[in-house]
Amino acid sequence: MPSKAKNSVGDELDEYFVTHPEVKIELESICRLHAISPEELFYKWESYNMKMGHEQTELDVSTVRAFKKELQETVEREARTKSHMRSVDKRGAYATPRNAAKGGDVFGMLGGVTPLQQSASGGTKRKSNFETPSAPKSSKAHLTSSPSDGRSLTPHTDPNGHQSVTFAARQNPGQIIETLNGHLGVHEPPIAPHPEPRVKLTANTDLKKFRYRPMAMHLSEASEVLDDRIDEFQSLIQAHRSLDDSAFGNAAAQATNEIIAVGRIASDSPEGKLNAASMVLEMSRRTGAGIRVPLKLESVAHEFFPGQIVAVRGTNASGEYFSANEILDIPLLAPAASHTSTLDSLNERLGAAEDGDFSVPSKALNVIVASGPYTADDNLAFEPLHALCHKAEETSVDMLILIGPLFDTEHPLLASGDFDLPDDPSIEPDRATLADAFRVLIAKPLQALAHAVPSITIVCVPSARDLMNKHVSWPQDNLPGKKLGLPKQAKMVSNPVTISINEIVVAISAQDILYELRREEVVVGKPKESNLLARLPRHLIQQRHFFPLYPPGDRTLLPKTGTDEGVATGTPIDVSYLKLGEWLEARPDMLIQPSALPQFAKVVENVLVVNPGPLSKRKAAGTYAQLTVYPRKLTDEERSKGAL
Repeated sequence: MPSKAKNSVGDELDEYFVTHPEVKIELESICRLHAISPEELFYKWESYNMKMGHEQTELDVSTVRAFKKELQETVEREARTKSHMRSVDKRGAYATPRNAAKGGDVFGMLGGVTPLQQSASGGTKRKSNFETPSAPKSSKAHLTSSPSDGRSLTPHTDPNGHQSVTFAARQNPGQIIETLNGHLGVHEPPIAPHPEPRVKLTANTDLKKFRYRPMAMHLSEASEVLDDRIDEFQSLIQAHRSLDDSAFGNAAAQATNEIIAVGRIASDSPEGKLNAASMVLEMSRRTGAGIRVPLKLESVAHEFFPGQIVAVRGTNASGEYFSANEILDIPLLAPAASHTSTLDSLNERLGAAEDGDFSVPSKALNVIVASGPYTADDNLAFEPLHALCHKAEETSVDMLILIGPLFDTEHPLLASGDFDLPDDPSIEPDRATLADAFRVLIAKPLQALAHAVPSITIVCVPSARDLMNKHVSWPQDNLPGKKLGLPKQAKMVSNPVTISINEIVVAISAQDILYELRREEVVVGKPKESNLLARLPRHLIQQRHFFPLYPPGDRTLLPKTGTDEGVATGTPIDVSYLKLGEWLEARPDMLIQPSALPQFAKVVENVLVVNPGPLSKRKAAGTYAQLTVYPRKLTDEERSKGAL
């Protein structure tokens, strides 16, 4: 039996790490020593990697031993803190700590924060040899590291005395980390620039609805929005399964007959993480007077999170809890469709209809997707953005999607206001504003790109962390493009937004829902999808919403920032306007969802889900995604249908 368990741990480690046998032995030792699963070990490594702030390198014996030592020191530090607090309680609440004058972390108030120690390598090389799934469109997606350029600088030292590497001196610039549909060729730049844009951009979201007044939420309106969502899902399930009204009931009412109860997953306590023991089902006022009833989940296997709308088949014989026998699947939205005439006109725009050859890489659409931040914590040079613009110009990109934050509130220099204004004649030092700095630091390279590639289309999606957006809550209005000096090719959209890039329906949200879902998700029994990075986006697709989590996670549990407080912005949700985050008409072809989780590109429920990762990490270069989308060749059978 022990050998089977050991092999099981080893197999799970192979899913998360690409290692040598010696490294694998060390990882298995860490799992046994700290009694943690390989999945939890992987996320501890990710946290350690972000804390050290180095670029990702191969996990070897030296780095894994340094990681093991760090884990052990953390455990010992927490144990010392707890022991010290117990001794303080025994001496009395007003006892003076003996080592207070030494400047130590007397009461553990610093959360175990210690100065960073320089390490030879601080990352792990992620698996790149994934099997290629079939995408709903003929497309090729690249997850690429920071663009390469020809400059080289030497390492410098930050204010804390730690040596870091400049962006230009980063390792492996331009390295492809992950490829989806590798059998398709990469877009080839044309010999001459395109005379006109090859992208027909359409907003499938009513952008005017996002111009609401933030911070004016009424409790009655918020309650109605949350309530209506439960009733809408009950109607969807009833129509999908052709059920009578008698099949549904109040989960809180005592009865021996089996019913279907539709409600929202919540916790019986406002504090602490949701678990199977604390899970309750919140009914709507129409079906259950808004009552919450405890759930008994011994007979089901499912994944839950706070705010999730579920349909549960079961009974409440005792009147004390609802015993679940089955969790019904939520019907998915129908996929997006296009008329054949529309596809013909779009293919003509790409030049594929002239010779009928749809497989030439030069006829394919070239799209680059990047997410903020766009500069490292120790400067405002925005070198990653400049390199990205150089890459876009070099490859004659058709569309550049920039997802916020552009001017990040969590950037240490911007948060403190302690930075020098750009050396530009258009800025008057005595009258300068942040908008002036934005025009020089961000709008200027975009203006140069638009001048070099006139046919480009730039889409800017704001973030709750953007300094230049007065709309601070989510859902969020677009950035003021003219005020910021952005080129005419730049289109300002809301956050979230659903757009059509030719015939492709793309859903985009700048809010990192995947990271918060990873922390809040509770798996009961065996999960239907073992791959976490495929399971989390499925929640968004099934719930038909960009942010189905409610309430949002505690922002103190999000990745630390470089500001003095070190606390992330989090998700400032305006509940009254949550409906603006719903998917109303069709399931998108592509979902672009930036996250602090590892970058990935996966097909989930026939939706291509892309996490491009940040273009710049706090002290290292980041990643972006490049998409090559080929024209859709129609068969005679498809033309006879009229729509696809």
